[in-house]
Amino acid sequence: MRAKVDDFETLSGQEADADVAPPKRGPSLKARAIAILSRRENSRLELQRKLAAYASCDDELENLLDDLERENWLSNERFAQSLVNRRAARQGTSRIVQELRQHGLGDDSIAGISQQLRSTEVDRARVVWEKKFGSAPADAKEYAKQFRFLASRGFSAECLRRILGDHPQDS
Repeated sequence: MRAKVDDFETLSGQEADADVAPPKRGPSLKARAIAILSRRENSRLELQRKLAAYASCDDELENLLDDLERENWLSNERFAQSLVNRRAARQGTSRIVQELRQHGLGDDSIAGISQQLRSTEVDRARVVWEKKFGSAPADAKEYAKQFRFLASRGFSAECLRRILGDHPQDS
């Protein structure tokens, strides 16, 4: 089968534009940011990641984030306090601090929060332990199980020894 000349001709510029879908018009970048922030607090880094796909350039996004911070819509301190309030009852200091670092918070804000959490860590760990286990471990296997559970929640080893006591020895 022979190819026709028409098969190789290109469309004129006007016809080619008609085939391309016009860019979708959606909410502005600021409207998207405010919608995200209205659901829950976000760190600057987290909001930047969420909005990156909608920004035409990095400068536009940085300027928007600066404006949101200036207008007090976006606050890393408020985000940190919100995260601590959600996590503190079930998780230990090291796990919460790790999550704050993942969200891009600076060491200065993390240090104050860490100090605050460490002062209540034993009490918080005791509540989690009582809810899950309720009684002291009878043998080494049970001790290890309880220790692993609380350690996986981010509670420090020193805190766990205070709650569980000395490691029982198998007879």
